[in-house]
Amino acid sequence: MEEVDVEPTTTPIPGIDFTQKHLGFVWGPGDILVYETKYGATGAASVDQGCPFVHVVRKDEDIYSPILRKLFNESHHIFVGLQKIKEDVPSKNKKSQFVSISKNYRSVIRACMEELQQVAVSTRDATLATQYGNQVSILLAVELIWNLCEVLFIEAAPAGALQLHLLDWVRLHKADVDEKAREVLQSESPAEHPAYWDVAISYVLQGRTDEARQVLVKQASLQPAARLMFKLLDSLLMKMPVYNPGGNQTLTEFDVKWRHWREECDRCLQDNSFASNRHLEAICKILVGDEDTLLEYKELLGTWYHFLVTRLLYSHPTVKPTELHYYAQSSMDMFLETRSGPEPLDSILLAAFEFDIHQVIKDCSIALNNWWFVAHLTDLLDHCKLLQSHNLHFGSNLREFLLLEYGAGLFTHHSLWQLAVGYFDHCPEFGRVYLELQIERVPLDSERKALKVLRICEQRQMAEQVRSICKIMAKRALRNDRLGSALSWSIRAKDAAFATLISERFLQDYCTRGSFSDLDVIDNLGSAMLLSDRLTFLGQYREFHKLYGDKRFVEAATLLLSLMTAKIAPQSFWMTLLTDALPLLEQKQVIFSADQTYELMHCLEELTAGKTIPNTDHPMQDEDVEVTKVELLRLALARNLAQAIVKEGTVDG
Repeated sequence: MEEVDVEPTTTPIPGIDFTQKHLGFVWGPGDILVYETKYGATGAASVDQGCPFVHVVRKDEDIYSPILRKLFNESHHIFVGLQKIKEDVPSKNKKSQFVSISKNYRSVIRACMEELQQVAVSTRDATLATQYGNQVSILLAVELIWNLCEVLFIEAAPAGALQLHLLDWVRLHKADVDEKAREVLQSESPAEHPAYWDVAISYVLQGRTDEARQVLVKQASLQPAARLMFKLLDSLLMKMPVYNPGGNQTLTEFDVKWRHWREECDRCLQDNSFASNRHLEAICKILVGDEDTLLEYKELLGTWYHFLVTRLLYSHPTVKPTELHYYAQSSMDMFLETRSGPEPLDSILLAAFEFDIHQVIKDCSIALNNWWFVAHLTDLLDHCKLLQSHNLHFGSNLREFLLLEYGAGLFTHHSLWQLAVGYFDHCPEFGRVYLELQIERVPLDSERKALKVLRICEQRQMAEQVRSICKIMAKRALRNDRLGSALSWSIRAKDAAFATLISERFLQDYCTRGSFSDLDVIDNLGSAMLLSDRLTFLGQYREFHKLYGDKRFVEAATLLLSLMTAKIAPQSFWMTLLTDALPLLEQKQVIFSADQTYELMHCLEELTAGKTIPNTDHPMQDEDVEVTKVELLRLALARNLAQAIVKEGTVDG
């Protein structure tokens, strides 16, 4: 950064005494918190406990407007469609597609602008009406600039056709003429209406000669004495040549024809054909491109760029794109001579007429209050191969830099963050890095939102972010005693340690209540149970209960025994498993074979040999219930062993 030798200026803020207090700032992901501070004797700043105000300063207020959110949503679809245009097709062949996409962007801007105008008129809140009015003004300027860029850069109209496009541009953004014309023509006596001549001259200034002739007929019928003058002017307006790019006439032929027509208009002035009617004379002077006369109608023209287009229409209709900058600069100087300097919009339009694309983008970035316009326009121009020579010094090209800034702003909104993902996806250099950093800041307010974020990360193989999201949701579910949800999230995160912890909680709940919660999760573990030994045991133990419920006792007994002998079950749970074996040992039919019974006896002895009973801190001999349970098990095992030996001996015999 450049060093300065002067002290920075202090900006006073009403209501704050800067001899005692200062402002503190805390940066957030998309805004700044501003609070008052005061300095103590040590010079260290501390938060002023007596100040109840904390101000939130947002860098992009527009994303919180419900109407402008439609602009962001609709333009995202257009943006994604633009990225699908094949790169291998020459840009000249794609020109019509780019023009169509540009018009789609403008139609979205205009739709939002019209809706804002309706809301501004209907609202009774003066503050809101002012806010909506300001947004309409910004969108008007945005659409004006975009339309001009479309004409000059995307359509790149040649001489002749260029003038026609500029006329359409002016007419579109000077629509008050038609409203005034309706008011005049619907009055009782249009020719005597105070705004009659304003309408007629405005039509001429816009090159709308047919409409001007229709209006002038009203006046001609009231002045029989001046009928010849009106008829002569009508003839001049009717004869005015208009270039047709699709016709057989060449630009040179049109230019010759136009010069003959202008000479005819000039002769009428020299002959004083309209001297007796100042309005008709003024119209004829406009037709010959008299600049002093044009400047007399500044109020009807409204802007210097309207003056520019009208001036070109009647003095140089075959202007070439390379000549525009000279006429634009001189027109602005003549029109704004009384002003101290041009407004930001004037500078932007002038840069466009000078074909300085990068200056247009730079000035728009400074003047406009968000990145939407410059990001989308730059992306479109980049696809038109108009920005290839301009790279930034810090790694990314201009297109990507602006898209990243725009996307980062969207990520601060509770729902528009999803759109930002699409923009980051089409930034090949830094898009992935930005997405990884921004996605972690999205608040996971609900499971539904977490699933959305997770799906985005999984589609892009963002393994670290997937694990992080799943761990957060698993811990949150566990804190809320939602074991099934916690287990699902931990499995999705492939977190073996946390899955083990939750499996332990499931088993503890089973020991306490005698039944499992969230059976749908446990029943559908599938291969996920292999994530940890404890989860494997939980799944297998639930399988044992299902086999027992289906009266498949032999399979259930085999599974139960394997859980202990294969050391899958934690030893702390062996007593529960042995207790589950009691009903099988008491069956009339022998379920456990002699060898299996020996295995069960071995497990029981291993559990009871000088060890404490699970879930207690006292030796086994001090717990009557546990002693009784062990004795019952031994008795049942002995009885089953005898029956098994007899059965197996009988079969062998």
